[in-house]
Amino acid sequence: MSNISVFDVLGPNMIGPSSSHTAGASSIAYLAWKMAGGNIKEVEFTLYGSFAKTYHGHGTDKALLGGILGFNTDDKRIRDSFKIAEDRGVKYSFIINEEETDVHPNTVDIHIITAQGKALDVRGESIGGGKCRIVKIDGVPVEFTGEYSAAIVVQKDMPGVIKHIASALSDRNINIAFMKLFREGKHERAYTIVETDGSLPEDLKEAIMQNKNVEDVMLVQI
Repeated sequence: MSNISVFDVLGPNMIGPSSSHTAGASSIAYLAWKMAGGNIKEVEFTLYGSFAKTYHGHGTDKALLGGILGFNTDDKRIRDSFKIAEDRGVKYSFIINEEETDVHPNTVDIHIITAQGKALDVRGESIGGGKCRIVKIDGVPVEFTGEYSAAIVVQKDMPGVIKHIASALSDRNINIAFMKLFREGKHERAYTIVETDGSLPEDLKEAIMQNKNVEDVMLVQI
């Protein structure tokens, strides 16, 4: 028998009428904001399925924009996210994709450009009750939910990288809850996602970057 949390029944603390179309959407964009390191200058949202059909009426557009501005699901500023984005000089656009149907009904692609010129593509799915999962990073299939703090390591798939990542965590007494490797192919680009118990120290990124096969490290603090 599966366990049901009181939060699954009552739903999350949120701004907006729908846990799937507002809270879930906001959570996806909020995770993408953390992955990009904040300071977003330009963002493009591509909406699929029911997101594409009802995004304006359910406030999905405001929720996505609020999340990418760094607002959590219960932040009242989400209501004014359009104006806040304009005041901050953040360029944004929404694209409706009704041709691609082989996706989860509450799916969004987020294309981000930061003030530093970094580009990041994230696909997320709102899976109900305000929960979400990230299923692609820069076109590579992955899976994580954002329920734990995570180190997302962009690397070349070579021997020794996983050991190096695990050692960097162990040296800082960080307990690993889950660790998964996702890759394009043997010796090609890969993503190691390490979900941990507790917060991640800022020097962890620098330590992991010491390996020559590591391209980038994104720390997602929960």
